[in-house]
Amino acid sequence: MVAADVLDLLSTTVTNVAAPTIVRELGASSSLVPWLGASYTLAMGSLMIVGGRLGDRFGCRRLFLIGLAGFTLCSLTAAVATTSFVLVASRTGQGVFGGLLIPQGFILLMRVIPRESMGTVFGLFGPLIAVSSISGPVVAGLLIEADPFGLSWRSVFLLDVLLGVLILVVGRKAIPPFDSDASIRIRPGAALTLMAGLGLLLAGLIDGGASEWTDRAVTATTAGTVVLAAFGWQQARTRRPLLERSLFTNRGFVAGLVFGALFFSTVTGTMYVTTLYLQQRLSLSPFHAALVTAPVSVGIIAASFTARSRVVSHGRGVISIGVLLFALGIIGMTIVIGVERHPVPLISVPLFVAGLGMGCCFGAVFAVALGDVNPAQAGSASGVLNAVQQIVNAAGSAVVSTVYLATATPSGPSSGVLPCLLLTLAITVACAMSIPLLPRRGAHLH
Repeated sequence: MVAADVLDLLSTTVTNVAAPTIVRELGASSSLVPWLGASYTLAMGSLMIVGGRLGDRFGCRRLFLIGLAGFTLCSLTAAVATTSFVLVASRTGQGVFGGLLIPQGFILLMRVIPRESMGTVFGLFGPLIAVSSISGPVVAGLLIEADPFGLSWRSVFLLDVLLGVLILVVGRKAIPPFDSDASIRIRPGAALTLMAGLGLLLAGLIDGGASEWTDRAVTATTAGTVVLAAFGWQQARTRRPLLERSLFTNRGFVAGLVFGALFFSTVTGTMYVTTLYLQQRLSLSPFHAALVTAPVSVGIIAASFTARSRVVSHGRGVISIGVLLFALGIIGMTIVIGVERHPVPLISVPLFVAGLGMGCCFGAVFAVALGDVNPAQAGSASGVLNAVQQIVNAAGSAVVSTVYLATATPSGPSSGVLPCLLLTLAITVACAMSIPLLPRRGAHLH
């Protein structure tokens, strides 16, 4: 399960570095760049919830292996693509099969791992996210620089193929079979409506964050919101809902979902605006900007390994400490950036503190949200959590980029950045206010 998540996270980030080389060698226009990432995110985010329910209906092991096989095949077609269309179609295919693959991970873990061990398991996700977020761009850069066998950027996707084949071989032997639930009926109309709503909303948020909210972005976001609202209204009245209604009467899950949406959106926004500041305002190269922000991941890893043994017994307490540390990091960044002639490496200190806060929260949020979820609800819960994370990641970047572009001025390197950090701090306060709604403990509380 961990290896499959690493495969997804690597695939999410590698094109950030590989995109310029891809555009140059394919002779494509610069408009290809945003679609290399957006096509993957759109397809995956749109299918997450339906993918989780398909796992309940047809068997999570079967869907995991199908998703992994399809993901690997699409990685191969991406590696041999000779046109922009084939490459974007392959990235879309990766997202489609990833939407089937990733939700099964939580379902399988909840059925295999004893409840009392879930805190330790979820504690691995913080380091996993940190290491993968760093290693994706680094691995892509090293492969393109080394240019093995003259493959250039194609070696990035061939690495996905290699990992996919290895995980598939091991997965067939290691994952035990589970019974499917034939009583679950997935109505195509409801599923397509949900996917359309999520797809339109994500498309609008991604486009709005990159294009200063053109009419196209506003229309897509509005249409997606309307379609999802109509879907919710219909689901509240049907006898056979696509999602388990009982899931949304589970206080721990709902509170964890709300907190996670707030926290992940502000984390994404913070890292996005920091990258903009370092590269656009301080004129650092991508490599040097990565060095300055690396302490975030160091903090995430350190805090995750420290906090994971305490998630079960002190889930809410761990989250409280995490939010406090994250807030202190944002306040420190605001102070440092406000001093316009500060030494550039100094910003790494508050970034490390913010990373400690992220590390405390990442694993604990999942443990709290899924702690009271029973196996029959696992598919819905996993799909909803993953879909919401995709949406809030896009929303965080879109909101922050909008504020940044609206407040940035040619004079003063901190203009545009400080308002974004203050917005991040306000959202962090909202996260802190929602903590009392969370269960005191995580993972095996009943």
